[in-house]
Amino acid sequence: MAPTEKTAAAPITYRDSGVDIDAGNALVQAIKPLVKATRRPGADADLGGFGGLFDLKGAGFTDPILVAANDGVGTKLKIAIDTGLHDTIGIDLVAMCVNDLVVQGAESLFFLDYFACGKLDVTVAKAVVGGIAEGCRQAGAALIGGETAEMPGMYQAGDYDLAGFAVGAAERGQLLPRSDMAVGDVLIGLSSSGVHSNGYSLVRRLVKEAGLGWHDDSPFAPGTTLATALLAPTRIYVRPLLAALKETGGGGPGGAIKALSHITGGGLSENLPRVLPSEVAARVDLSNIAVPPVFGWLAKVGRLDAAEMLRTFNCGIGMVVVADRARAGEVMDALAGAGETPTVLGEIIPPTGERSDAKGKGDAWAVDYTGSLRLA
Repeated sequence: MAPTEKTAAAPITYRDSGVDIDAGNALVQAIKPLVKATRRPGADADLGGFGGLFDLKGAGFTDPILVAANDGVGTKLKIAIDTGLHDTIGIDLVAMCVNDLVVQGAESLFFLDYFACGKLDVTVAKAVVGGIAEGCRQAGAALIGGETAEMPGMYQAGDYDLAGFAVGAAERGQLLPRSDMAVGDVLIGLSSSGVHSNGYSLVRRLVKEAGLGWHDDSPFAPGTTLATALLAPTRIYVRPLLAALKETGGGGPGGAIKALSHITGGGLSENLPRVLPSEVAARVDLSNIAVPPVFGWLAKVGRLDAAEMLRTFNCGIGMVVVADRARAGEVMDALAGAGETPTVLGEIIPPTGERSDAKGKGDAWAVDYTGSLRLA
């Protein structure tokens, strides 16, 4: 070779920098059957375009108001990553969004997900999307699109992050909460499946405090690993609540249901005041709540009192229904007919004189608690 000749350098491709386009295409092909299973009126749930389409008229709406919500699953995701149990975390993602839609009286229409990672593992991503598709099926929402982002250098090996975006609709005049809540209206609770998707930074700290590993036997669910017990997916309340709304007059004037509250981060203490007008407050009888064993264990390990538990976790109640006092029995029957086991929690009362920061405007009243939370 002559001294002046240069050897041609090999090209540096996108794959060389850590992004595998072929893996992304393989994932799209792998999840197409999962996505197709979420078809519903208004959406054909096909993938591949630059955006997802939805036909509101085809879904049966006449004069709809759109309602949108987005969320993630917090550090519950870290348990799934650390244990390799990826198949239910997608249900949590959907649940956190669609439960927020239904509390406004909205039917879930469609869902989009965002999956970000350092290096795309098609098997892991397919398991996650499989959970998302199952959550959409439970909610009656079409999975019409999403984004998979492979970002080397942003995430550690094996790590990934999730975000979800849901859109629903309600006919004009049928949105919740209503402003006509009155003293004596009844609070009805729907049970949670456990911790759901909030408070997991504390949960993970308490697991470490207890000296347990994820694959150890669960101290509150014998015969189940701790990871499996704590990864129990968030309940999706959409279908039973929509059925109860339909059976009892809808969300507008004349309906028996006046408000719904999704009990997420902040627990009953923070979430219930968010749906109440400033003229009233809520009284909850804690002795009416059947507290799942996981919360007793968390309280014991963390030396947490009832007040701290109630403003951190759902403590066994994942959704609260505010029903007209004269028609509470009708609402209870409708919920039971839809497969729920409703519990009377308390009632709407005059303002207690103690403010809550739940709305961030100083116009909400703190929840008044009676009875004792059974954490033993």
